[in-house]
Amino acid sequence: MIEELGDWRRTHWSSEISPELDGKEVIVCGWVQRIRKLGKLIFVILRDKEGTLQITAHQNKVDSNIFEKLKKLKNEYVIAVKGIVKESAEAKKGVEIVPKEIKILNTVKFPLPLDPTGKVPAEIDTRLDARILDLRRPTTFAIFKIRHVVLQSIRKFFVKNGFIEVNTPKIIATATEGGTELFPISYFERVAYLAQSPQLYKEELTAAFEKVFEIGPVFRAEEHRTTRHLAELIMVDMEEAFATADDVMKTLEELIVYVLREVKEKCAAELETLNRKLEIPKTPFPRYTYDEILKVLEKENMPIPWGEDLPTPAVRKLGEKFKGPYFIVDWPTESKPFYIKPKDNNPKICEAFDLMWSWLELASGGTRIHNKELLIERLRSQGLNPESFKYHLQTFDWGMPPHAGFGLGLARLLMIICGVNNIRECVLFPRDVDRLVP
Repeated sequence: MIEELGDWRRTHWSSEISPELDGKEVIVCGWVQRIRKLGKLIFVILRDKEGTLQITAHQNKVDSNIFEKLKKLKNEYVIAVKGIVKESAEAKKGVEIVPKEIKILNTVKFPLPLDPTGKVPAEIDTRLDARILDLRRPTTFAIFKIRHVVLQSIRKFFVKNGFIEVNTPKIIATATEGGTELFPISYFERVAYLAQSPQLYKEELTAAFEKVFEIGPVFRAEEHRTTRHLAELIMVDMEEAFATADDVMKTLEELIVYVLREVKEKCAAELETLNRKLEIPKTPFPRYTYDEILKVLEKENMPIPWGEDLPTPAVRKLGEKFKGPYFIVDWPTESKPFYIKPKDNNPKICEAFDLMWSWLELASGGTRIHNKELLIERLRSQGLNPESFKYHLQTFDWGMPPHAGFGLGLARLLMIICGVNNIRECVLFPRDVDRLVP
């Protein structure tokens, strides 16, 4: 029953089949999304990555073997159809294909673990266990078409602004950054770690390329079971020489606006599928100091001791107060990584920022320390051994410029764009403390 494609090749995508092709022979390939058998009429809705189209067969107008083969079709069968395009007022797109030949390229084992049309709801774990089927659901498919455009837009933005794309190692020798747990791995006869950030490498690269960006995976061995944390994630990182936190905050908000405009322009159909209306925020984004945020929370009966990070209930409360994007700046120095520069006039506060969107932290960054002695002092103050950083510190002897940068979570940005509440919706095959397959 299963046939080979042979010398057949797709001539048109579903989106290219239009009334203007009336009478033309075409070959289309895809999956059976739906089939209706009405006596002497069979209607097949074929789906490919560009959309759907209708195959219409009348028993008296097609070869009997073709009609019998069409009767055997079931949802999600993989088929190729050679046929004639016919303008049709009754067809949804005003056009259909009358089949001359059909090949059944693969069948399906029933029952399926979920409904690929999306009409029957399924739990997130069921969907992730059968991710390839889930990706055929219109809403899931839309998220990843938008993700594709977001990635294109990010690269285009940085290149237009003079940045060089780089790739830094994801296997590192020591747990140099502290804080977040790292994943140890067997590296020949030594122990190595999966990188939690390209931070130190991208800082060093500013001493050669000045303006760099990277889109790549990072790994966090944190046992979070939340809707916004993963063990493996894609980060958008940038670093710029001769810049401060204020400069890269401006770059960050311009990047966000640019990406949103590109998505709004190029993904209208996908946004409609997701029932999303994108509003482009105005720049500059509002800025609130850490102290101002603590006062807001105190008025909401959620006092936070000065110097502590903001817990989940606090950021959820902030999300009720602030609906769009905003920066939190002037963080306590001890609450941020060792490489963030303390303020000259008040070393207890540093030149760090977080970009929030409602309750969700999208990015963090700041001005980096480019003074070697101060960096060593900050390492020791956080209980880190400068000897572990000797390869990083030596670059400061070779002319390290002042620099600043940020890291932006790609999946979290997609959560905002697509209006979903679980980060796993925005990752093809998510990895977390409980999930290692598929």
